[in-house]
Amino acid sequence: MIRDATTAFARTLVDEWVRAGVRDAVVAPGSRSAPLALAIADDARLHLHVIVDERSASFFALGLGRATGNPTLLLCTSGTAAANFHPAVLEADHGEVPLLVCTADRPPELRDVGEAQTVDQAHLYGRSPRWFCDVEPPTDVPGVGARWRTLAARAVAETRGSPPGPVHLNLAFREPLVPAGAPLVDAPGRADGAPWTTVARPRRAIDAADLDRVAAWILATPKGIITAGWGAGVSFDALTRFASTRGWPILADSVSGLRAGPGVVSTYDAIARNTVRAEQLRPDLVLQLGAPLTGKPAAQWVGPVPTILVHPNQRWRDPNRAAIEMVTGDVEPFLDALAGRLGHQTDNGWLAAWAETEAALRCRIDAVLDASDELFEGRIARDVMAGLPERANLVVASSMPVRDLESFAAPRAGVAVYANRGVNGIDGFVSTALGVAAGSDRPTVALCGDLSFLHDSNGLLGVNERGLATVFVVVDNDGGGIFSFLPQAALPEHFEPLFGTPPGIDVGGLARAYGVSVAEVCAADELIPALRAAIAAGGVRVLHLRTNRTHNVVQHEAVWAAVAAIAG
Repeated sequence: MIRDATTAFARTLVDEWVRAGVRDAVVAPGSRSAPLALAIADDARLHLHVIVDERSASFFALGLGRATGNPTLLLCTSGTAAANFHPAVLEADHGEVPLLVCTADRPPELRDVGEAQTVDQAHLYGRSPRWFCDVEPPTDVPGVGARWRTLAARAVAETRGSPPGPVHLNLAFREPLVPAGAPLVDAPGRADGAPWTTVARPRRAIDAADLDRVAAWILATPKGIITAGWGAGVSFDALTRFASTRGWPILADSVSGLRAGPGVVSTYDAIARNTVRAEQLRPDLVLQLGAPLTGKPAAQWVGPVPTILVHPNQRWRDPNRAAIEMVTGDVEPFLDALAGRLGHQTDNGWLAAWAETEAALRCRIDAVLDASDELFEGRIARDVMAGLPERANLVVASSMPVRDLESFAAPRAGVAVYANRGVNGIDGFVSTALGVAAGSDRPTVALCGDLSFLHDSNGLLGVNERGLATVFVVVDNDGGGIFSFLPQAALPEHFEPLFGTPPGIDVGGLARAYGVSVAEVCAADELIPALRAAIAAGGVRVLHLRTNRTHNVVQHEAVWAAVAAIAG
């Protein structure tokens, strides 16, 4: 009797993935992927998201993974469809986002013989995946059910490794690609819906000798600072608990999710630009949690300072080559144990000096920003953060928006900040933001420039039928604003065509073509009311703000001149 191995294989994988905790599947339609797509669609335990554009689909899955911390199942057909997943796979790798990537493929006998829509998909994503498996076509042989379930269990476990990241399964399917009515190959799972293999999440205990060495460094250098970037792997309570024992300030990047509360400094970019304050507050030691700070001025200021890197995963995050110690492990237990070794430091006025500077610079920055109602990109970033409701998501694009958020946003609690800072690209931004919204019950706002928005405008395709709610705040300066701050700006004959690259596109008109509502914001004091109204209205909406790239540089320079003028 001939039994249907292909359908059984696909259904077994899906069942095992659901048992392992997978809850979302993103499918880019195609023919060769039909067996798995049908199995996904027939399993009511999965939330199915069908997105036509493969690149948009992959970044939507990435956003889901960022918001939930859970691997999203991502599926496409063979050929260039699979290649379009590559940018998101790179971001998932460097950004440590769990992602279960499944690409359909031809069986071995149809490869390398000129078969249509067939490319070499083995190790298509290079070294980015945590694990790759070129899976043979399903066949009916003894014991195959256990092999299928082990494959599925391992794939999910590998996405949750240390660090988490993408896994690539290349799945070869022979025709027929749809059920033909034959009985299925039997592949039962564990009793009571249990996973085939339960994999404990990795835990990294800190060695006592490591604690002793780090404690010795800290005791010898009382004037230290803590920097917190994305991926810090620590709660705010645990971080402030440790910082309070030392009397050290916390320089928290806006994308760290830790920029709130006592001891937090948000004006470190301005401090680095103030010669007197920068010298007064230069630390003797940096305790770096997670990634480095985003902006170049602060990074260069603390760059030469001896640094202790603490990260939950084995990743090398030392672009300044200043690391004297690198500690990998569970960060909160490490900080608690370290605090126990150190005891409380006697107040030496160090934290008070930082707090006084933070207050003075914050007051000066806000005064300059509020002096004019003209749209300025630094004020837009500050006001978007300030105008969000409690328990909101803010997804911020790379290039200028994430830097303006770091430079100008004041500390505040209750906002989860997301950004594709693994590779720092602008591609896939719209879809990432929509994925974050789909994976969360929080109001979601996305701050981006016009190029980021245009680069992934196809992410808006069919968005009104998908039940999502996201407000895109699009800062439209007709091109790549960050290049106006770089040395390329001094090359007038080449600057606009090669770097400024003005697209000349009506951003609002393009959004409306996708059926998205657009509101124009023409003055700074209109932004927060417009933002709150758009959030309350629901659905996917665009707030369109026009700025001027050249004048934006002048406005930034005016702020930096003002903070540089504050005396010590």
